[in-house]
Amino acid sequence: MGNFSDHIVNQRFNKIYLELEKYNLIKGKSDIAKKLGTYNHVVNSILKGQRNITVDQLHKLFEIYSVNANYIFGISDEMFLEPPSAIFGDIPTRSIEEKQSGGRQNITLVPERALAGYALEHQDHDFLENLQKFSIPNLEGEMVAFEINGDSMMPTITNGDIVVCEQVDRDTPLRDNHVYIVVTDTVVAKRIQQIRDGADVSRLRLISDNSTVYKPYEVDLEEIRQLLKVKCRLTSYAIA
Repeated sequence: MGNFSDHIVNQRFNKIYLELEKYNLIKGKSDIAKKLGTYNHVVNSILKGQRNITVDQLHKLFEIYSVNANYIFGISDEMFLEPPSAIFGDIPTRSIEEKQSGGRQNITLVPERALAGYALEHQDHDFLENLQKFSIPNLEGEMVAFEINGDSMMPTITNGDIVVCEQVDRDTPLRDNHVYIVVTDTVVAKRIQQIRDGADVSRLRLISDNSTVYKPYEVDLEEIRQLLKVKCRLTSYAIA
């Protein structure tokens, strides 16, 4: 079997792998293998210098992890196009006590009991007016907050957290691997990955951070009634 470890691309893939592990952006070989559309033993062989990484795997590496293509080909020393801490869209955390009822109340709170109604009536003015409103220092503009029930996004979002979001217009570019509220006939918080048919995005893959329990699934864009980008989360466990 040939030795591919002298190839600059494979050498740099090894360094990228270690960096992704360092920042907890991957959970071992099986995790990155799944993201790259291959198998655990294939990634293991690349890391050991027993085979080359493929062009298709490289494209997914660039897209999913914001790896700098110039780095992997030895042209640049900058490994990522953005800081590793931003690759998976870390959500700023605030204490739930920071909610304010005074002043301009620009955030509409959708409690867990009202999520089903919101999926059907999110454009209904009367429905929205009957929901509680609050504000948070330094968060401006009209926003919607959702009370999260369940453990599908742990540890990023825990049961009982409130996520504060801004609505995404249809023509606004989306960020793969960032957390959004996706409204279909249900309301869920998930990381998204865009799936294209040719040049156009046709579906979204919805991914839970608690991936050992909750598997990814896909929704067509036509099924999505509203999309909101998570800006921060409010939690009782935040450190003030």
